[in-house]
Amino acid sequence: MPQGQPSTVPNDGLTTRQRRNRPLLVVHTGDMKGKSTAAFGLALRGWNQGWSIGVFQFVKSAKWRVGEESAFRALGRLHDETGEGGPVEWHKMGEGWSWARKQGSEEDHAAAALEGWREIARRIGEQRHGLYVLDEFTYPLHWGWVDVAEVVETLRDRPGHQHVVITGRHAPQALIDAADLVMEATKVKHPMDAGQKGQRGIEW
Repeated sequence: MPQGQPSTVPNDGLTTRQRRNRPLLVVHTGDMKGKSTAAFGLALRGWNQGWSIGVFQFVKSAKWRVGEESAFRALGRLHDETGEGGPVEWHKMGEGWSWARKQGSEEDHAAAALEGWREIARRIGEQRHGLYVLDEFTYPLHWGWVDVAEVVETLRDRPGHQHVVITGRHAPQALIDAADLVMEATKVKHPMDAGQKGQRGIEW
């Protein structure tokens, strides 16, 4: 895409404006860090456009407050107070959804993940948000907790103008095939290779 221009233009009957403004399904997958960071960067752009932002974290512990959460909650308050940007909702799925598995059985985690997906599907049907960030959602798909075919169908048939970005390793092929934009984060170098643990402001 030199200078932002597509290399081919499909004969799909759409005008340039219609094609340009289609709602997108985006997948950030791969083994390297940065997938969620890129998704939240996209959400910042959407917030600036006045979109309603809905973030749903699937495996991070409810007790773990990442830097992006604090920033987006502040942006949500700014919108409520001044009207600038768009509204923000941030939902952490709780320790029961964490891969730390501190509480409950695998069946409990699977049921909670499915309940979370059902809530997202309801919101999509209601056109609640302009952008959904389903952070680490590939994991419950990969583990078989949420049906991939159901997710793909719901996202493919979603009404209105709703963008969706999904992050996490091991994205199912059916999800990749359905997506409009897929990024794979590949590691070249990482500080952990030299024995360095994660640090504030970089990992959280």
